[in-house]
Amino acid sequence: MESARRLVERIIDNGDSRAGRAFDLTIQALIVGSLLAFPIETMPQISEELRRWLRYFEVFTVAVFTVEYLLRIWVAPNRLRFIFSFFGVIDLLAILPFYLALGVDARSLRAFRLFRLIRTFKFVRYNQAVRRFWRAITLAREEIVLFLGVAMLMLYFSAIGIYYFEHEAQPEAFANVFDSLWWAVVTLTTVGYGDIYPITVGGRIFTFFVLVTGLGIVSIPTGLLASALSKARELEEKESPADREEP
Repeated sequence: MESARRLVERIIDNGDSRAGRAFDLTIQALIVGSLLAFPIETMPQISEELRRWLRYFEVFTVAVFTVEYLLRIWVAPNRLRFIFSFFGVIDLLAILPFYLALGVDARSLRAFRLFRLIRTFKFVRYNQAVRRFWRAITLAREEIVLFLGVAMLMLYFSAIGIYYFEHEAQPEAFANVFDSLWWAVVTLTTVGYGDIYPITVGGRIFTFFVLVTGLGIVSIPTGLLASALSKARELEEKESPADREEP
């Protein structure tokens, strides 16, 4: 039993071995197939036969993900810790909507089908580049949290500022601060839909400064992630073992 447990652990946790690579590629293929099947199911013109095959594929995919989830719990050194970890929660949410819909009117649980899209996050475990990106986010989490806090404050102050400049001139477009918040988001992110825009001199001058600030809002996270990705790659190279036994 212990040897079987070690073998399973080497397959599902060692992406450098032949069996591990095959396992990883299989799971990634199922994730992609599941995500492609989801929008196809929403097409009303597809045949009943294709809809039935999509259903079979969904059942097969959930069965594989369920076995994977149970095996990971089995080989985990601390099972409770794995269940409540990030990957444990993602693995559970990837299969939970299917089981919730069993024996229940699916119409009442339609919103839960959106959780199938959470399967995208399973790529974090099986793709080295995505894992590196996730590690970079972890390394720069304090800076990212600080940036998000400053960005939220900028959005708030921008919404209030444009409200005071434009409310009297455009009472419908800038009826309240919440309506102005949409303008602040579009302007600070430099998207600029043009659905609402300032017409007063004060509003236009204020918008100029908001746009200049928005350039920094867009560029700062790019610099943070680029630096963190570089550091994550360096850490990977230091931690990667010289030899790995293949089962």
